[in-house]
Amino acid sequence: MRVPRAEFVALWQRAERFHNEQVRRGVPDWYGAGVVETCRWLANAIVRSDTGSPGRLASSPVTERIDVAYEELIEAECLAAEKLGACRPVPSWIEHRPGWIEAVVTTLNWAWRRYGRPPLNIGRSAVS
Repeated sequence: MRVPRAEFVALWQRAERFHNEQVRRGVPDWYGAGVVETCRWLANAIVRSDTGSPGRLASSPVTERIDVAYEELIEAECLAAEKLGACRPVPSWIEHRPGWIEAVVTTLNWAWRRYGRPPLNIGRSAVS
């Protein structure tokens, strides 16, 4: 990551809480899912499956690689996300996930390229 760790952690925690609340309420939240998936991969998080099988390394959001996020792979994921976001016509699976690719691109640009704003408002108090 190229943003301060405390800022990344604050964003990731906020994204997980917000997305979980949306899911609990039955509100579709593809933008939140994109932020969460991207943060999990960048952090090399272990994720549990719904089937109860052992946890595994989080996959990259666009290319779905199951590998530790390292510099070259993160940059390749940034490029793949940008390419997918610019794809016309828009693939149907992206149309059915409104906001998802935008969230992935925004999260990668902020966390890796230090470009733009965080994908969610994390507030100053959350970073302290």
